[in-house]
Amino acid sequence: MGSKQAGANEVHCTQNLQWRRKRQNFILLQSAESDTSVYRVMTAIGITHRPNRKPNGITKADREARKSDDLLKRDFKADKPFSKCVTDITKVKAKNGKLYVSAIFDCYDLTAVGLSMDDNMRAELCAATVENTATAYPEFRGAVLHSDCGSRYTSASYRAMLSEYGVKQSMNSAGGRCNDNARCESMWARMKNELFYSRGIN
Repeated sequence: MGSKQAGANEVHCTQNLQWRRKRQNFILLQSAESDTSVYRVMTAIGITHRPNRKPNGITKADREARKSDDLLKRDFKADKPFSKCVTDITKVKAKNGKLYVSAIFDCYDLTAVGLSMDDNMRAELCAATVENTATAYPEFRGAVLHSDCGSRYTSASYRAMLSEYGVKQSMNSAGGRCNDNARCESMWARMKNELFYSRGIN
């Protein structure tokens, strides 16, 4: 009963968010006489633009580990589901510590197809994300999964999980920057801005 109620609450929250976005878009369209009027209306309805925060990577590369080829080369466009996916970890501050979130996004429509959370960012967290995705979506098998060169993604346990489900590994080019995995960086920035920063939570 509890899980059903939680699911109903999640759906209700999503519907409210979608309704609010539609209403905000309608108000902006009615007021789009100039940049000044748009900015004034945005401020009034609580969607004032905030400067993007500088990305602060939390994964560290293992310089001795074998790197995989960069199969995407910053081309994140996908013609069909599960042809190209990206993965990354982000850190969320909480009152009683830190929460690490690992996700896999499908480049086709930016759906979060896999998710794992823990209070640490060991390689097992990333491996669990792959396993969760493959369990929920059998068509994930054979996909290209792109990540940065962090030690979690070059670990034996993570690569064993990729091999088990027939997933092709792709990694940022040597000396690459966050732009090499820009799709994930963009999704994390959007999530944090909508759920935390826009509400004054840092």
